[in-house]
Amino acid sequence: MATSRPWTVNKPGPLTQRDENLWTIDDDVPGLPGATRRMTVVKRADGTLLFYNAVPIADPTLEQVRALGKPAVLIVPNHLHALDAAAFAHRLGLTAYCPELAVPLLASRLACQPITALPADPSLRWFRVDGFSTHEVVLVTGKTLVVADLLTNAPHGKGLVGLLMKLVGFTGPEPKLPRPVRKRVGRDLRAVRALMNELAAVEGLERIIPSHGTLIETNAREALRAVAQTL
Repeated sequence: MATSRPWTVNKPGPLTQRDENLWTIDDDVPGLPGATRRMTVVKRADGTLLFYNAVPIADPTLEQVRALGKPAVLIVPNHLHALDAAAFAHRLGLTAYCPELAVPLLASRLACQPITALPADPSLRWFRVDGFSTHEVVLVTGKTLVVADLLTNAPHGKGLVGLLMKLVGFTGPEPKLPRPVRKRVGRDLRAVRALMNELAAVEGLERIIPSHGTLIETNAREALRAVAQTL
């Protein structure tokens, strides 16, 4: 997802509450039948909304989102998750933040502030995946970890696309860091493993919201440690 496009509503699902001040919207990946993506919405301590991984939504859902609070911040977790970031930030009037190295990569389509400039908020913390060449940004809010490519939890699908995703290693019965992701963005897997273990030590962590695949609603810390052991 290295390019951007005009505001284009694909096939997003409903606004779904996952916890207090936490919602998600699922969608198909444009141009890749059978693959899914997810946007996470966080209501911050000041009452404004933060969006992680932009997904354009229909007007009725947008009205529901605006009823939760004032849209304020978009987190672009890495430059490969920026397909709809520019249109989304413009439509909702958001200030965008991304990994420092992605700022120049996105400059031609999106004025993005470095993640280090994100104002502190007691409702969330961010971590940078230095072991990835993308320096992906992940968030911890309450008892939930929100990630882009650090971890997926996608079961095997059906049909030709499902078979292909299985063969290349994207899907499986357990959470994983897929082989294609390791090959494309993995720079220092020992550093990635260390970060996963650091995240697994976050007190009270119960849930993981990946941008691809099924949510992990229980035993999040154990899931992180298990994936870390495979690296």
